Amino acid sequence: MWVAGTFKVRDCLAATSVTLRRCLKLGATMAKSKFEYVRDFEADDTCLPYCWVVVRLDGRNFHRFAEKHSFIKPNDSRALHLMTKCAQTVMNELEDIVIAYGQSDEYSFVFKRKSNWFKRRASKFMTHVVSQFASSYVFYWRDYFEDQPLLYPPGFDGRVVVYPSNQTLKDYLSWRQADCHINNLYNTVFWALVQQSGLTPLQAQERLQGTLAADKNEILFSEFNINYNNEPLMYRKGTVLIWQKVEEITTKEVKLPAEMEGKKMAVTRTRTMAVPLHCNIIGDAFWKEHPEILDEDS
Repeated sequence: MWVAGTFKVRDCLAATSVTLRRCLKLGATMAKSKFEYVRDFEADDTCLPYCWVVVRLDGRNFHRFAEKHSFIKPNDSRALHLMTKCAQTVMNELEDIVIAYGQSDEYSFVFKRKSNWFKRRASKFMTHVVSQFASSYVFYWRDYFEDQPLLYPPGFDGRVVVYPSNQTLKDYLSWRQADCHINNLYNTVFWALVQQSGLTPLQAQERLQGTLAADKNEILFSEFNINYNNEPLMYRKGTVLIWQKVEEITTKEVKLPAEMEGKKMAVTRTRTMAVPLHCNIIGDAFWKEHPEILDEDS
């Protein structure tokens, strides 16, 4: 009886092995089928080597999104902090990012010059950044808008640009921060005219048409007693995210050999985190203070 049972088990294993080999052979045949030629239609989107790869994303139709979700004008700190939280999540997931800059409904992410992430394919850079950011925006929404339900999913578009030198990269980030200043100054005056002077949006737009920065500052100070230079830096400068070592204090239960019960003790540990800064990145001072950002071996 025992011998017969052994033979039956061996026969079953042999039959299973034959079936498995046939399946594997069929899979290999399908992988090299006559239809594989369609891969030749895929465009080569490899980013140039030894260049900075920048992915910039923008909110899609965010004027309407802000109105539907009752964003505070001209700046809603909740929305800006949520954008930064999403950007930090992207940086934690994609560690080849060395710096990020954000303002309003946009964020730019800079990848290492030597990054070989996904063989430097632009489509991979863009889709991973945008999808991670968009999903994080929905995931963390309630942490920043406790009393405002998310009425519909937000959308973001993205683009990839490569910059060949440190100077062109710095000029790009300077351009985005200059854009932040120009837009925020305009919005600050525009909404002061609407909210405090009672002008309609069209009247406020006509009042500001053709004005320079000095004119807008004069309107703010003379009519609303607002010194634009005293506005929060996050509004005027945007947000820079860089990697920094941060000490975290956590509570941990430690049990000593001579004691039956453990004691809770404060434990300090150092972690490298994406830290938000609100500072001037136009000029050389910021880059001299943080030379590791442009260091290819960092």
